[in-house]
Amino acid sequence: MNEQQQSVTLERLVAMGVIGILGILIMPLPAVAMDLLLAMNVGLAVTMMLVALRLKRALEFSVFPAMLLITTLFRLGLNVATTRLILRDGHTGPAAAGSVIQTFGEFAVGGSVIIGLVIFLILIIVNFMVITKGSGRVSEVAARFTLDALPGKQMAIDADLAAGAITEAQAQERRSTLEQEAEFFGAMDGASKFVRGDAIAGLIITGINIVGGLIAGMVQNNLGFGQAVDTYTILTVGDGLVSQMPALLISVAAGIVVTRTGDRTQLGLQLSGQIFGNSQTLISASAVMLAIGMIPGMPLFAFAGLAGGAIYLAQRVARKEKDEERLKKAGLSGAPADAEEEAKSEQQTLEDLLQVDTLELEVGYGLLALIDVDRGGELPGRITSLRKQLAAELGIILPSVHLRDNLNLEANDYRVVLRGVEVAKGIAFSDRLMALEGTGQLPNVKGIEAKEPAFGLPAMWIEEKKREEADAKGYTLVDGPSVITTHLSEVLKKIAHELVGRQEVQELLNMVGREAPKLVEDVVPNLVSLGELVGVVRGLLKERISVRDMVTILEAVADASTKSKELPYMIEQTRKRMARQITSTVCNETGAVHAMTLTRQTEDLLRGTMVAADGEPMLTPDLDVARMLMEQLEQNAQALASAGLPTVVIAPSDLRRPLFDFANRFLGDLSVVTARELSPGTQLEPTGIIELVPRPV
Repeated sequence: MNEQQQSVTLERLVAMGVIGILGILIMPLPAVAMDLLLAMNVGLAVTMMLVALRLKRALEFSVFPAMLLITTLFRLGLNVATTRLILRDGHTGPAAAGSVIQTFGEFAVGGSVIIGLVIFLILIIVNFMVITKGSGRVSEVAARFTLDALPGKQMAIDADLAAGAITEAQAQERRSTLEQEAEFFGAMDGASKFVRGDAIAGLIITGINIVGGLIAGMVQNNLGFGQAVDTYTILTVGDGLVSQMPALLISVAAGIVVTRTGDRTQLGLQLSGQIFGNSQTLISASAVMLAIGMIPGMPLFAFAGLAGGAIYLAQRVARKEKDEERLKKAGLSGAPADAEEEAKSEQQTLEDLLQVDTLELEVGYGLLALIDVDRGGELPGRITSLRKQLAAELGIILPSVHLRDNLNLEANDYRVVLRGVEVAKGIAFSDRLMALEGTGQLPNVKGIEAKEPAFGLPAMWIEEKKREEADAKGYTLVDGPSVITTHLSEVLKKIAHELVGRQEVQELLNMVGREAPKLVEDVVPNLVSLGELVGVVRGLLKERISVRDMVTILEAVADASTKSKELPYMIEQTRKRMARQITSTVCNETGAVHAMTLTRQTEDLLRGTMVAADGEPMLTPDLDVARMLMEQLEQNAQALASAGLPTVVIAPSDLRRPLFDFANRFLGDLSVVTARELSPGTQLEPTGIIELVPRPV
């Protein structure tokens, strides 16, 4: 039988069991069947209590609330069935309700009605007033505290994920555990009412049985009052004890489950370690017990025996403490097994040193408050949101950003590290606000002069008390986490193509394959290799073109590969297929594209500087031409930026990519497009002309 068949069989057995419990409420049962069911009830209660004792954490018994409902229904069903037997056949003798009830009624309480009633009432009081009430209160408090702590724990998980301390799968598992904890303690809060109601029902049913038995015995079976009391009360008390013993065990199990703490060890180990783990405590306890035994009239042998046992345990614990202290002084913190674990840990530490995190954000000690979630740090949560935003914009899942402190940095410095190499750095303050002036001028407010790290705008870091003054002057105010997040966003967009490799592209193909399996099968590796597709994806991301529409990219690559598999050619053909997307990124609100253009003379001049490097064309102008080109590009870019427009250059297809590769090193947010890469009907508005005058020979 395979696992699936076993699962179906177990589901059917559980369903049949619940239906069978309902049948017990209706169908009369013989005494033999009642003995079997009562024994099953006791065995189930003992099993549940033993399971609770061996738990390391409450969630290991997550089915416990449902089991409380089923066992409560089972006991109440048995109460109804035994009541039917006692009232119907009780006049025939003590064995009328089965051997289990008879034994509890005669042997357990000595055949005394008074003793039986007293024991029964004591069990009811212990179960109802002490255990059940305490368990219910603990469940209620645990449910409330678990729900209150849920947002903070979720933020901590997001922070660990953003810092790279855990993987996405581990984060998902921890979120699932949090959800299960909240549901479990919420269910236990309600399930504890089942146990409380069962105790009340048991008391009422016992009273009904006694009164009903007396009436049935004297009226229907012509028994005398004394004989009816002896017969029916003994059976009723036996029935009550048989019912309350399992109820008490399950109540104890419920109390153990809800009082389990965060220490993930079994209860027995916790008790032995925390109660009998200190030799001085045991010696003091033995002295107190011996003193009590010396009181006249006290059984000295009992207290002296306990005192001797405590002294014996104290000696063993003291010997263990000395051994541990000696090992610690010798530099061996534990047994050989511990030494082996320490060696493994050291080896793991050395291996960790060889690993390089893909992305890191290092901060100085003055910015630690921004990355510490416990101190209200917002940066981890904002970076998590940033990764989601960039995934939607770029179409790739960026790796986690590992947050860490770096004591070698100045207090308010931070830097972005890619595979161990710094790619960007900046300055931020956790207790100040950055003020920016709308026209790009330096804000006229007292503070620390700085450059906005993402776009290089002049800015001032002002104190919080200067907020009203800056607001009155119309300055834009940005807090430290926002400054760092914006800078990180621009850096990640710029280096996104360096974060994509074969593994990442294969994951994109796997997602596309679920919707268009035939397309993926035909293109990779039949038409192009995975490495060639990676080159196309990197080429698009380098120019900030989203690869979210992988279907269009694969279709374009498939068509282009039939003519040429040269990487520049496939990239250019793919860009033409993505004309609408490219147009949407370079146009303004009205759909017009404001762009710089090149004169014919400039185009010819740049073509004359082109050389082939690694199979790709590149510009190699002399110093004067390069200086003129960059000066004109920067002047026109500033004019476009002041008008709130993107920096766009229209170039011929053969110059487009070489011009971008050359200028992108100096202008970060630059788009170089051809007229054929714009959607048909797009209005083109020239806003600047790049005109290079060749140097006279």
